[in-house]
Amino acid sequence: MKLRGIISLVLHATRLLLSLLALWLSFGWRVRKARKAFEKELVKMGMAKKDAEKLSSWYSKLKNDIMQTVKSYIFARR
Repeated sequence: MKLRGIISLVLHATRLLLSLLALWLSFGWRVRKARKAFEKELVKMGMAKKDAEKLSSWYSKLKNDIMQTVKSYIFARR
């Protein structure tokens, strides 16, 4: 019975970690995509490319802030 519980725990923990990894990768990919689309629209509307890149860098900053908040929440609960 104990062995079955340990195996079950390991399987669930592995599944959770894989799901979190997929979520992290997906989030990063979507932020990159949104950032590039935002830059493209700004340039299309007549803004200089350098200024558009500066504005779109906030997407990455917000992503990093969100990830830092999640990490601090996870590790603070230990």
